Amino acid sequence: MVLHRIGDDSDTPYEDAYALAISEQRLPRFRMPEDTSPARAVHALIRDELALDGNSSQNLATFCTTWAEPEVHELMDLCLDKNMIDKDEYPQTAEIESRCVRIIGDLWNAPGAQSPTGCSTTGSSEAGMLGGLALKWRWRKRREAAGLPTDRPNLVCGPVQVCWEKFARYFDVELRQVPLEPDATGLRPHQLREHVDENTIGVVAILGVTYTCDYEPVAELAAALDAIERDTGLDVPIHVDAASGGFIAPFLHPEVEWDFRLPRVASINASGHKYGMAPLGVGWVVWRAEELLPEELVFRVSYLGGDMPTFALNFSRPGGEIVAQYYTFLRLGREGYRKVYEAAARTARSLAEQVRAMDGFRLLYDGQGALPAVAWTLTDPQRSPFTLYDLTERLRLRGWQVPAYPLPADRQEVVVQRVLIRHGISFDKIALLGQDLRSAVAELADGPCGAAPRPGFHH
Repeated sequence: MVLHRIGDDSDTPYEDAYALAISEQRLPRFRMPEDTSPARAVHALIRDELALDGNSSQNLATFCTTWAEPEVHELMDLCLDKNMIDKDEYPQTAEIESRCVRIIGDLWNAPGAQSPTGCSTTGSSEAGMLGGLALKWRWRKRREAAGLPTDRPNLVCGPVQVCWEKFARYFDVELRQVPLEPDATGLRPHQLREHVDENTIGVVAILGVTYTCDYEPVAELAAALDAIERDTGLDVPIHVDAASGGFIAPFLHPEVEWDFRLPRVASINASGHKYGMAPLGVGWVVWRAEELLPEELVFRVSYLGGDMPTFALNFSRPGGEIVAQYYTFLRLGREGYRKVYEAAARTARSLAEQVRAMDGFRLLYDGQGALPAVAWTLTDPQRSPFTLYDLTERLRLRGWQVPAYPLPADRQEVVVQRVLIRHGISFDKIALLGQDLRSAVAELADGPCGAAPRPGFHH
């Protein structure tokens, strides 16, 4: 007896994703193809190219979330077609964004009698720029009211992420980056007096310095500005760039005063897709009160179906990341965030202990008191048989991405390495990194250095 499949067409050739026409040529790079192709073949070929990327779970250079629960993926799928800026069409997504702003405002101790004003953004860089714009507009209005010139605004900061350099260039503000003092990793209060003047729109304080991961002393910076106001009459606000620390300090260091508990703090930005544990594509900026966001910066549009105020550098944006942020708030709660980051901090301290035990390294940050991270440099770079750039390349052979980069311009002779511990980076994985670190150092110490220095660290 001969068995036949129902519907079998013997004239139809066997079709495998890797035997179709699109698989027998290089994928188009410069021109859209003329013909359509089967979805499974296109999917397989693009998936194969993506496999050439690094393993994100071994990327210890990034602050960004690289792991999410299946439920997050499902919720984001539901939001693929929702433009969150269209609040008239998607009012519940808008309500979820508003809830997130209020939750974050409460987390950052916004005054109870006032409702914090804020919004979501594509990330902390955009959020920081919005905070900077509000500082500039308020300064300019005060100057205009007093009949004073407004052509020379400046912003005072220490070693900041490149978004602040972009802000200064794009919006015509002088960026006064205060030089790092020896053995300091950020801006120090006593440095403010010689850099702040009547044209200063604000001071940026960093909660989680990009280069070394520790906190700048926001409360002490605020006290220094209080003293400057008493002596000179200059009222200079603080914007806190809490891109990373904004979702760490409330749970690991609740005793540290850096947020709206300090009256001089006018606004705060943070990245939801960093230690907020949301997927890539969401940041937050919050002002302590509505009047701190100038009305002139808020646009009102009606062509999407309703009168909607908007304040952002872009307009169309998916709502999935905002919904995922809200899910994470509800899913983990304060207890969950605290447990996740207590575990991350313990993991960071274990790596710091391993680095401390190795000859030739000096810890710059040991994972205690700020972000769950570790930063180190060579004890004696001139006599070391290898550079940290060489070590970065050696670790990459095992898939690890551990950046080596110089400190800011005034201390570029100091090259550092940094490891960030995020949700999904386990104690066991860092133990394996420590093992590979020791092996790499032994191999480099025994052989010639062949790796060439790379340019500095980039986001």
